Amino acid sequence: MRRTRFGLRTITGLLLAGLVAAGLSPGTAGAAAKAVRGPDLALGRSVTATGSHPGHPAAHLTDGSQLTYWEGPLGSFLQSVRIDLGGTVRVDEVVLKLPAAWEARTQTLTVEGGTDGSSFTALSASAAHRFDPDRANTVTLTFPARDVRHLRIRLTANTGWNAAQLSAVEVYGEDGGEGPGRPPADGTDLALGRPVEASSTIHSFVAAHANDGRIDTYWESAGHPATLTVRLGAEADVTAVVLKLNPDAAWERRTQSIEVLGRDRSSSAYTTLKARADHTFDPAGNGNTVTVPVTGRVADVQLRFSHNSAGYGAQVAELEVRGTAAPNPDLTVTTLDWTPAAPTETDPVTVRATVRNAGTAPSAAATLSVSLEGTVVGSAPVGALAPGASATENNNVLSRSIVVGRGAAVPYTEYEAEDGAYRGSLLTADPVRTFGHTNFATESSGRESVRLDSTGQYVEFTSTTATNSIVVRNSIPDAPGGGGTEATLSLYADGTFVRKLGLSSKHSWLYGTTDQPEGLTDTPQADARRLFDESHALLDGTYPAGTTFRLQRDADDSAAFYVVDLIDLEQVAPPAEKPAGCVSVTEYGAVPNDGIDDTTAIQRAVTADQRGEIDCVWIPAGQWRQEQKILTDDPLDRGEFNQVGIRDVTVRGAGMWHSQLHTLTPPHQAGGINHPHEGNFGFDIDDNTRISDLAIFGSGTIRGGDGGAEGGVGLNGRFGKNTRISNVWIEHANVGVWVGRDHSNIPDLWNPADGLEFTGMRIRNTYADGINLTNGSHDSTVQNSSFRNTGDDALAVWSSKHVKNPAADTGHDNHFRNNTVQLPWRANGIAIYGGHGNTVENNLVYDTMNYPGIMLATDHDPTPFSGQTLIAGNGLYRTGGAFWNEDQEFGAITLFAQGLDIPGVVIRDTDIHDSTYDGIQFKAGGGAMPDVRISDVTISKSNNGSGILAMGGARGSATLTNVTVTGSAEGDVLIEPGSSFVINR
Repeated sequence: MRRTRFGLRTITGLLLAGLVAAGLSPGTAGAAAKAVRGPDLALGRSVTATGSHPGHPAAHLTDGSQLTYWEGPLGSFLQSVRIDLGGTVRVDEVVLKLPAAWEARTQTLTVEGGTDGSSFTALSASAAHRFDPDRANTVTLTFPARDVRHLRIRLTANTGWNAAQLSAVEVYGEDGGEGPGRPPADGTDLALGRPVEASSTIHSFVAAHANDGRIDTYWESAGHPATLTVRLGAEADVTAVVLKLNPDAAWERRTQSIEVLGRDRSSSAYTTLKARADHTFDPAGNGNTVTVPVTGRVADVQLRFSHNSAGYGAQVAELEVRGTAAPNPDLTVTTLDWTPAAPTETDPVTVRATVRNAGTAPSAAATLSVSLEGTVVGSAPVGALAPGASATENNNVLSRSIVVGRGAAVPYTEYEAEDGAYRGSLLTADPVRTFGHTNFATESSGRESVRLDSTGQYVEFTSTTATNSIVVRNSIPDAPGGGGTEATLSLYADGTFVRKLGLSSKHSWLYGTTDQPEGLTDTPQADARRLFDESHALLDGTYPAGTTFRLQRDADDSAAFYVVDLIDLEQVAPPAEKPAGCVSVTEYGAVPNDGIDDTTAIQRAVTADQRGEIDCVWIPAGQWRQEQKILTDDPLDRGEFNQVGIRDVTVRGAGMWHSQLHTLTPPHQAGGINHPHEGNFGFDIDDNTRISDLAIFGSGTIRGGDGGAEGGVGLNGRFGKNTRISNVWIEHANVGVWVGRDHSNIPDLWNPADGLEFTGMRIRNTYADGINLTNGSHDSTVQNSSFRNTGDDALAVWSSKHVKNPAADTGHDNHFRNNTVQLPWRANGIAIYGGHGNTVENNLVYDTMNYPGIMLATDHDPTPFSGQTLIAGNGLYRTGGAFWNEDQEFGAITLFAQGLDIPGVVIRDTDIHDSTYDGIQFKAGGGAMPDVRISDVTISKSNNGSGILAMGGARGSATLTNVTVTGSAEGDVLIEPGSSFVINR
């Protein structure tokens, strides 16, 4: 019998230390543990390489940071780097570094020097040098002093990676002198490849084009005024800003009005480096290049544009910032260990870390945070450190539940019906997993299920853990006229009858051949979808591990047939006690289990908390009927519907199995003051709200069709800051959670989600999305949550343009981590539409009906993608499918640039298995998908497609590193005719 496991995997390598510096503090140099060398003569100097990975250029070698690094082309040796020191100096020492936290490796290399750039003499002969994290991954080479201007390092082998790698090259002279003067304005470009952002963007001319090293791409704003900001990563003494447009004559003469500003790391405001002035770009005169001399020590540089004589928005093909890296602290973690060495999920863990200042300036006091797969689980203070000094900290300040491995750490154990003993018919999907034509097996977990047609037929399985509850995913017939039927199925334990389980088809069975969800109906016809629903029950006692359970069709179980897909068994904890300071809704008139509407009492309790009259709302164990949304009555009556949410409220329940809100009235029949699409149940949230340990059960039966009937939303609103939602079960809603409102909806209340957290969510059987983060939601997280049978994307970031400022209010830095998604009956498992810095990490996605497991797309008119979008550590099983009249085939991971480009995509550490069509698919849509990085990915058994497919018309490129593809029906890697897409292997 197959069991879905969510256990521990090896923790080594998963604990990652992050440092949050609090800024520089003068006067700490006296704490130095040892003397510091003279100045680094290579700092900020011009550097070139025979070859470089696009994401790790040679400029990183002299930027003063041990965290950034240069990497040569994969699988290509010999490689060399050359540094121009700006003048001839007497040199006797070279220090080579890799990032201090990297594992040990040995590189074979030679160091050479010369004065004319063409003739070189060995300073340190070819030898194998070990970079060891115990020694901060630093190798020091000393030699008799020589006069050198040009330094060359030649690398021929690396035991840790199939490419040459260095993060820093430092050069020192025997006399500790000041060396040559600072490099001219045409020296190192400190902005190349650094994070860059713009106040606005038009079409696909995104900010990232402004420092990608190419003049055939460019950024353009949507109008004036406009700003373009580049973050240098560390403070630098800047001497010039160089602005370029394409020198082609087609880019005719134009004048742009530009102000140059900067700020250091300790400042939030920008100061002017060069006042606003008109600068002329002329392909015939200055080659469309303008150099603006500036002076200052800054970490960020900003350009403010107020005019372009060509009539366009602000335009920049390349922004270069010239100068030298200033002395900076560079805090790195050189050792990291923990006790116990092999912890379980319940063990307290103490982390011991050594922090070293590998920089050239003192560091201020800082905080060391330890994270496990993206979640901060501990922190400790780190005192000020002089250059070269170290400190060791025991890190156990913060205690938080963590999830190790992929997927959610769910409290239940799942059993597949087909993996047990059964007497009935095994249903198995066809090879293309046809959907929408009453295909039970396609809609089944694992694409198999068991059908019981006759009395005495059963599904039987043996439990591996103790349980006192059961969930059965099943299908029984609809009523002849629609609307569902009810029936029972008999539960036995070790041969003894336990109880009848109540099953219903009220919330399943949608009909029609259209793929537009609002066009489906609940009036029976030949073609049906959304065939399954779930039944759950608390049992009277606990059944130990090893119990044999049987779901059996007895003579009085009256449905015409039963299809059993899967069973969840869970040991549910007793109801929690009321926390101190909380006030029960019963104090406001609510009565459990009486079938009478409790909305008024619950609303009164919530309002009392919002007014500060009580500290917390307590919903005890029981069934509580709710027929109106809990919200804030708008005293100004703005708009046709009340769309003001609650704020400064805490609502707690006794547990999701115990404190359950439910509605009996279909949302479209409920009336009331809130928006009909948002329904008559759940909560409307505006800001600073905490809701935990309860269930919200809606009464939706359809999405949109048949007179606009719609299932409502469990949780919706602006959400704002400091909102936390944990351990909430939502079922039979149209949408589980919709985060965000359009700015036009009461502009005075604009307050997009910022730092919103969802944990332990259980979202089931919806007609649309599970959780959608939209309307400027940022820095928010959904983690350790499970989703099943959603009717649209189970998880989505939609960087909508219906915001206050589309250039600034993008969906960014949102994270989907350690979630389990099963059986979306429409759309994707996880989707990202626009924005930047969003991540999809360590999730499991199973059995999508018709769309990808993970999709990045620019349909739905989002703001542009920029920066990096990360897909890492995921597992996708039996995903992808055919949709839109079954004419469009989707891969397990699909990139769809419909008009706008999708830059900055990284896919790594991912397993893709048993895909319906392609493993990874680059879809044609007009936009480009440039420089996609795919590494450490395994793709097996792409049943009706390729391992990796670039469709005809697809544009862009991808580089594959350690990618394994096997068992593909149509080839491992396929570029269709008509595609300009390039795949580098």
